[in-house]
Amino acid sequence: MARIVMKFGGTSMAGIERIRSVAARVKREVDAGNQVAVVVSAMAGETDRLVGFCREASALYDPAEYDVVVSAGEQITSGLLAIALQAAGVPARSWLGWQLPIATSDAHARARIGEIDTVALDASLNAGEVAVIPGFQGVTDTGRVTTLGRGGSDTSAVAVAAAMKAERCDIYTDVDGVYTTDPRIVPRARKLARVTYEEMLELASVGAKVLQTRSVGLAMKEQVRVQVLSSFTGEDAPMADALPGTMIVGEEEITDVERQLITGIAHDKNEAKITLVAVPDRPGAVASIFAPLADAGINVDMIVQNVAHSVGSTDVTFTVPMADLPRSLDVLNGADIGFEKLVHDTRVAKISVVGVGMRSHAGVAATMFTTLGERGINIQAITTSEIKVSVLIEEDYTELAVRVLHTAYGLDAEVAG
Repeated sequence: MARIVMKFGGTSMAGIERIRSVAARVKREVDAGNQVAVVVSAMAGETDRLVGFCREASALYDPAEYDVVVSAGEQITSGLLAIALQAAGVPARSWLGWQLPIATSDAHARARIGEIDTVALDASLNAGEVAVIPGFQGVTDTGRVTTLGRGGSDTSAVAVAAAMKAERCDIYTDVDGVYTTDPRIVPRARKLARVTYEEMLELASVGAKVLQTRSVGLAMKEQVRVQVLSSFTGEDAPMADALPGTMIVGEEEITDVERQLITGIAHDKNEAKITLVAVPDRPGAVASIFAPLADAGINVDMIVQNVAHSVGSTDVTFTVPMADLPRSLDVLNGADIGFEKLVHDTRVAKISVVGVGMRSHAGVAATMFTTLGERGINIQAITTSEIKVSVLIEEDYTELAVRVLHTAYGLDAEVAG
């Protein structure tokens, strides 16, 4: 008997018929003799609707009351799924975040999970019940409801899997696995059978939308095996959990790591470039730029400091998330930096190549730069990690860059025939 966590996103829970379909998948795991906990998101679009109500009520809403409102979406789907399971003959009950409890910090709307008390959960599972748990929510030590931030249900699922020592965490979504790149851009992209935690963390952080970054980081920390599967198949197709998805695992589980040069190509158009022209070239000048941004909670990604173009001054270029651009401009204009001009550009995209094989192979960056150069694509900024190289380019070249790099690294699937 294995313990399994099954997580279903908003599109999987969008309406009673889809909830019944989810109940059928859960029943299949129960009939196989497994103990099952299910983590659910709100119905697609429901959280946005609830957030809209909060904003209409007051532009300066209380974050604690905001959490009470927006956590209601998951409460509804958890109850409905428990009802659907009971109707299918499967013993089930819902457990809200405060009932287990799932203890979190008191940072409302962006809380972090501290620990999960599994006494009640273990008793429920051992009694043969399916535990249905709303994702995205928890409770403070003073009893206030919290939420984990948008996309937090993935993190909830991984945390529950870690707490109950599950064999794996199956995350059902509207894609059937992790691909070498976006199949909508490159039809010959290949689905990957296994990806390491580190690779998935890098891919998630640079634009791949399959899993939330926090959930991958937690899975890596707790060594939770995560499987990405699709909830949606044709009427005559096998159940989604009978189809091969992508398993996110530790590097030791992938025996051919040495042969994996590049795992995937990701792109992200949600970046904005900021250039400060003629910043004083003196000690502490760079700190005067980035310290105020850090104090405002703004994450800076790529940074380029040019060679001094005139006596005593230099240009500094960096990127921030698109959503943080207005706040970034406000912070920079209010700081004592001493630049002559501030220029920003939203028509940019970040292209990244990711793979653990970079550790043992040279020339990955050179291939990237040469390939883009041959197509006339100018590189505006570069950043690297041990298993990632990212470049900033003009947004109009995004799809071309992804396609040519996918081919250059030998990731195109063979055409059957």
